[in-house]
Amino acid sequence: MAAAHGVGPNLFVQETDWYNEILLGAVVPGDWWRGMPHPMRSWLRNTVGGFLLYFLTGFLWCFVIYYWKRHAYIPKDSIPSIEAMKKQIIVASKAMVVYCALPVVSEHMIESGWTRCYFHVSEVGWPMYFVYLALYLIFVEFGIYWMHRELHDIKPLYKYLHATHHIYNKENTLSPFAGLAFHPIDGVLQAVPHVFALFFVPAHFRTHTALMFLEVIWTSNIHDCIHGKVWPVMGAGYHTIHHTTYRHNYGHYTVWMDWMFGTLREPEDILKKD
Repeated sequence: MAAAHGVGPNLFVQETDWYNEILLGAVVPGDWWRGMPHPMRSWLRNTVGGFLLYFLTGFLWCFVIYYWKRHAYIPKDSIPSIEAMKKQIIVASKAMVVYCALPVVSEHMIESGWTRCYFHVSEVGWPMYFVYLALYLIFVEFGIYWMHRELHDIKPLYKYLHATHHIYNKENTLSPFAGLAFHPIDGVLQAVPHVFALFFVPAHFRTHTALMFLEVIWTSNIHDCIHGKVWPVMGAGYHTIHHTTYRHNYGHYTVWMDWMFGTLREPEDILKKD
């Protein structure tokens, strides 16, 4: 796609170098990191950015729902302990350095001209930008649904990978910090559809990059146990059911894949049962 529109891979390299300068230049002391190979600089930037997003989102949201708006959204007996959240932070922090290698791989493929990624919206026009974005999101939603479902259905994958995340199986063990508390390989597998999509759907580079990092915020949100009731969004109400039944609501952004493949369970169904 880049070559077809006359945009060389070097433009993507300049863009990722710009990201590195902005974040690492502002956060990392000294300039020692400038001597690192380009992929290592990008990995360091992703790691620093990932930790910043994880902790800023987690602490801010925990402050709101567990302190400032205490009991407004979550019953007292459903608030996780500080010890539980510490353990989630430790698991997520150990995995973060592995998670952040995946965007480096996708950036390398984009910079090398192997994908259908494009740089300027003007290369396709705004109408096609939104068409391609919709196709990209559908591809990612489908891919994450089936990856997540197979991590449950294939016993060794569940036992050795996904079970690490499912020790958080009650409302009082779930928190925004549980969002990234995965086995590192599990976390990478569930994000891989974002990378595969680049080979099939023309994707705007900055949009793809933003969506990769918005995963940090999204996963924090769907583990806070607050049911937002915004159809068709797969909010925390749906995802809490996934953590308590293990067999429903595998979807990521929306309920559509679960609806299509017969695994959807509404939060209201649980309330009726109770």
